[in-house]
Amino acid sequence: MFSICCKMLYFRFLLIIIFMATGSAALSQTYIAQRKTVNYEKRQYNAGTQNWKIRQDGQGRMYFANNEGVLVFDGANWQLFPLPNRTIVRSMEFGSDKKLYVGGQDEIGYFSPGNNGSLVFTSLKGLIPKNDQVFSDLWDIISYGDDIFFRSNDKLFKYSNGKITVYHSRSWLFLGCYQDKLLAHDEQKGLLEYVKGSWQPYIDKKDLPNGFYITSISKYSTSFSLITTAKDGVFLLSDKTLRSFKLSGSGIDNHQHFSAAVALNDDTYLLSTFLNGVYQVDRTGRVIENIAKKEGLQNIFVRSMYTDANHNVWLGLDNGIDFIAYNNAVKHISPDIFKDGGGYATALYHNKIYFALSNGIYQVPVTDMGDLSYVKNNFKVAAEGQTWNIAAVGGHLLAGRDDGLFEVGDGKISPIYNATGFWIFQQLTDKLGLQMIAAGNYYGVRLFENKGASLTERGNLGAYYESARFLQVDENNIVWTSHPYRGVYRLNPETKQVKNYTKEQGLPSPLNNFVFKVKGRVVVATEKGIYEYDAGTDTFKPAEAFKTIFGTRSIRYLNEDATGNIWFVEGKSLGVVDYSASPTIINFPELNNRILSGFENVYPIDAENIFVGSENGFYHINYAKYKQNIQPLKVYIRSVRSGSGADSLLFGGYNNNINSGYNQAANDALDLGYGFNSLHFEYSSPVFEEQSNVEYSYLLKGFDEGWSEWSKRSEKDYTNLPARKYVFEVKARNHHNNESVVTVYNFTINPPWYQTILAYLLYSIIIAGVLYLLYQMQERRHLLKQQKGLQLQQQKNNEEQRQLAYQHQLELERSEKELANLRSEKLLAEVEYKTSELASSALNLVQQKEFLTKIKEELLRLQKPGTDAVDVKEIKKIQRMLIEEDKLNEQWQQFSIHFDRVHAGFLSLLKDTYPTINQQELKLCAYLIMNLSSKEIAQLMAISVRGVEVSRYRLRKKLQIPTEVNLFEFLFNIQRELMK
Repeated sequence: MFSICCKMLYFRFLLIIIFMATGSAALSQTYIAQRKTVNYEKRQYNAGTQNWKIRQDGQGRMYFANNEGVLVFDGANWQLFPLPNRTIVRSMEFGSDKKLYVGGQDEIGYFSPGNNGSLVFTSLKGLIPKNDQVFSDLWDIISYGDDIFFRSNDKLFKYSNGKITVYHSRSWLFLGCYQDKLLAHDEQKGLLEYVKGSWQPYIDKKDLPNGFYITSISKYSTSFSLITTAKDGVFLLSDKTLRSFKLSGSGIDNHQHFSAAVALNDDTYLLSTFLNGVYQVDRTGRVIENIAKKEGLQNIFVRSMYTDANHNVWLGLDNGIDFIAYNNAVKHISPDIFKDGGGYATALYHNKIYFALSNGIYQVPVTDMGDLSYVKNNFKVAAEGQTWNIAAVGGHLLAGRDDGLFEVGDGKISPIYNATGFWIFQQLTDKLGLQMIAAGNYYGVRLFENKGASLTERGNLGAYYESARFLQVDENNIVWTSHPYRGVYRLNPETKQVKNYTKEQGLPSPLNNFVFKVKGRVVVATEKGIYEYDAGTDTFKPAEAFKTIFGTRSIRYLNEDATGNIWFVEGKSLGVVDYSASPTIINFPELNNRILSGFENVYPIDAENIFVGSENGFYHINYAKYKQNIQPLKVYIRSVRSGSGADSLLFGGYNNNINSGYNQAANDALDLGYGFNSLHFEYSSPVFEEQSNVEYSYLLKGFDEGWSEWSKRSEKDYTNLPARKYVFEVKARNHHNNESVVTVYNFTINPPWYQTILAYLLYSIIIAGVLYLLYQMQERRHLLKQQKGLQLQQQKNNEEQRQLAYQHQLELERSEKELANLRSEKLLAEVEYKTSELASSALNLVQQKEFLTKIKEELLRLQKPGTDAVDVKEIKKIQRMLIEEDKLNEQWQQFSIHFDRVHAGFLSLLKDTYPTINQQELKLCAYLIMNLSSKEIAQLMAISVRGVEVSRYRLRKKLQIPTEVNLFEFLFNIQRELMK
């Protein structure tokens, strides 16, 4: 009993060891390079976990039969279309009529574009006889000619010419196509072939393995098909003959559940499983690779598999969706042995590839010089430790390391010089013709003589002690090196002379200058483009050969491959100037921000093998395939929505049918009401590898003046568009600057109701009616105006008559007034004349007064004491003066007469009214009427001013004038009465 237990334990232990060995082999990376795998989790596509079938339409969109419906992916967005009864969709297929046929439990039908371009499900269940309308899941759907076949567990449905025919069985296990035949697997009868409306035996059940269960049939060759089964392995079917297709390698189990098989474009096949991911096998059945979690799968339960139009692979998983870029020309090299080290350099030497990393040197043997990304993952450590460079120079494989210069052998390294760290090595010939190697190190450039079997150190080159990480040798064996912060140095091996070149010698700056050798000459990559040395002026100038290509771009790295293409690094982006035709720049956005900045390295072996150092290992570029994969893009309008009010879907991205072309026919232009004049466009390009590098440009004809700038934004809004016809156009381009064909969408914004033809007709009627009413009103107004005109004319005539009579009367009055004016003027003239006479009289009175004054003075003179006798002459003189006095009295008389004339007999009336008044008082009254001052009156009356006041007082008494009445006003009122 103990022995039996020990044996059991031994066998169990042995099985564990075998399992661990095979398991570790299965989990190890098969090739040195790994394809890009994209995982789409449930939370990203927001649908069910399981994905049962995969298809692609003519526009490039991917379709997945999902637990929750049909899932559509356009490269940027996911959209779910559930069945009406929300059942699981386990199968789907495009028919010859471009419709997508699907089904679920108790549901069967197809998706096709509705009136608004969105996918709409049309049920065909009503065509099924009522007794057969209850059925289980539809596991297979096959398009065969113009007919569509559906398989449930116990029924086959044929949809043809608008009718459905039902074929019953206890258990239909499979439905599929072999070559040009339609086969169905009946559990009781075996394989049946559909022939002219009925199912005929093809391979009898007894000729099939026991428990035979087909899961897929795919093309293997022109006469063979590959059949996968649930537990019996893989078979080849040819002309009713079924033979086993044995698989070998990687511990593969031939009796596991194989779910599907697809052929790749390199004569290999992929076999998906429920337990071990996907196997890649060759035509002999040898396993090339097992793709599982180690290779990037989310899980290893693969339910469906599909190769798209670009030969890349999609996997429908038990939980999620995976995309494997099988046709991708860019792969990552970072096996476990690299331990995530940074990649510095690569070298192919003696049928081995060597990789220098931040943690050591690794080598792998090469047996086939095809695409080296398929080299088996048999890495071996050659040396550990920081290694800056590795290169084959002068028959030696040299490694520049932090601890010195080493020669690399098979699996080991041998020191050459270890006094300092080394960066780079270049071959040159000295003046004696000796083969030398110039090695740039931490403290200058050191020379080594190449004696074939060994290298002999010959000392430092000149008095140059700066770090020489960038070093090149020109055609004259002059060594050029550059320092990132101090410019470029020229080292002459013969004279040992060292010269520094900076901004004063033509370089744009002393910073960031890197020397390289391309097209047979040494150039300097600067922040302002490519510069070269001019020996005539001993300065640097822009290199004309590269000016049209690079312009003033800041280049950090240059390397020329064997075909003359120039690989370069700008910033953190890799590109190549392809010289196969006219120089064209091709960029590699897959490597953006992944290059080891500051230690850029590109190692081109041939068109299929370009190795690029990265922050984590290396990248392999199959440049020949990369150029082949540069295909024109496709772009389509995913949706058009109205931005007014509710978010209304106007167009769902499909024209006519699912597989139709992109462009909408002009006669299918959508007519939109004016309320829908704000639109939101969404567009996409079905690019699944580098969607982030796709850019779009759009143009709305009838609104935009020109194409928009390129942008990664895949949507555009237009608001308040005027009423007219429009054509929305969109195009896409990728990092290769390949532009897609322009996709168009025609639509018309109709004018608002108040700008429609009916509205304008109504406006015309209203305007015509208004004009007619205005005309009628104008006519009436015209008649009224005429009547008023006649009345006005009559009134005018009457008025004119009155005016004439009035004017005649005015003329008469004017004549009388003129006569009166003439009389007044005559009277005024007379008054003026009499006034002048009064003034003269008053003057005479003044002269008389002066005369009397003179007489007094003369008499007083004659009376002076001492004068005894009076001269006769004096007496005569006085007589003459008296005679003149008489004349003055006469003048007073004359003055009074004139005064009465002017003042209407004022003095006479006054004398008559007041008889007691004397002549002296009359004079005072006359002088007062003339408005003379008291002083003037005193002179005229030969009295004092006081005498004038007294005379006024006496006159008031005599005239009996009250004290409150002014004397002048009293006299003036008398005169005024007289004037009246």
